[in-house]
Amino acid sequence: MRVDLFDFDLPEECIALRPAVPRDGARLMLLHPGSRPEDRIVRDLPGLLRPGDVLVFNDTRVIPARLRGLRHRDGTTVRLEAMLHLREAPDRWRAFVRPAKRLKVGDRVSFGGAGEGETCAMTRLDATIVARGEGGETTFAFDLAGPALDEAVAALGELPLPPYIAAKRPTDAQDAADYQTVYAREPGAVAAPTAGLHFTPDLLAACDAAGLAQVRVTLHVGAGTFLPVKADDTDAHRMHAEIGEITPEAAEALNRARAAGGRIVAVGTTALRLLESAAEPDGTIRPWTGATDIFITPGYRFRAVDVLMTNFHLPRSTLFMLVSAFAGLEPMRAAYAAAIERGYRFYSYGDSSLLFRAETR
Repeated sequence: MRVDLFDFDLPEECIALRPAVPRDGARLMLLHPGSRPEDRIVRDLPGLLRPGDVLVFNDTRVIPARLRGLRHRDGTTVRLEAMLHLREAPDRWRAFVRPAKRLKVGDRVSFGGAGEGETCAMTRLDATIVARGEGGETTFAFDLAGPALDEAVAALGELPLPPYIAAKRPTDAQDAADYQTVYAREPGAVAAPTAGLHFTPDLLAACDAAGLAQVRVTLHVGAGTFLPVKADDTDAHRMHAEIGEITPEAAEALNRARAAGGRIVAVGTTALRLLESAAEPDGTIRPWTGATDIFITPGYRFRAVDVLMTNFHLPRSTLFMLVSAFAGLEPMRAAYAAAIERGYRFYSYGDSSLLFRAETR
């Protein structure tokens, strides 16, 4: 499909720079097939679903994945910034690097945020560039591995706020709490599963009291989620892979709920992409461990997910393409126009929506 079909004008003032307080006080746009969008709030969620439905949460935890450092070669240094996005081995990460043109395979890089000639409070983190890709993608082999590398990244890295927020204000201490779901457990993401940011312990308890089951899966969200679609046609766009897991226990719980008539409610596009990657043609969800680069556009036949809770996404983005596949392109264009007119807040810290799948089973 033509990428320009997924374009729309978004006023700058619609981009949220801070989340709603409290989290579950954010607005929620409710969209059923063939109906006009309804205005609710997130804490209404338990009453908008049915007992027996299953909320599927992505329990990935955001790591401080932005590293600043110096490239060393032949006695010269160049400052750079690396955004980790996919772990390939205990000592290897793929990253998007700026600036990237002056980097070569074999270059040594020292991370730690210290300026040239300064000493970082912690022993610096050194790496070798072992591969280069398109768009500044670079693979680093670090001198540390496993938990030791995790500890160094945690000590030296910065929280990777989305570029449309980071361009407008610096990251601060409040973001360390705001940009993490209350149920985050498995470290590895470089971007938050933002639909989940709206949940509070009280809302989770209310969902439980309403008879809604809760299942955790893990998809480590990569920085590729923020990359623009530069191709003119969706067939020419390449998705970056992300690592995920659905345990046998989670798969069993989901299949059991479906068999009893419950609906699968994905909290966020990351949970949806993982579920669809693991679903058989008949909708059975199998245990999953590994990478997925699934790219969902209109015409895709959904196998697993019946309802999607998701924030409002960027124009021409793969995520707006996904929600258009789920609820219909024209209904989503109309819903986004209504959201802009009604003052909804967009993107990671913005408001949310509850979409019911357009196609019938």
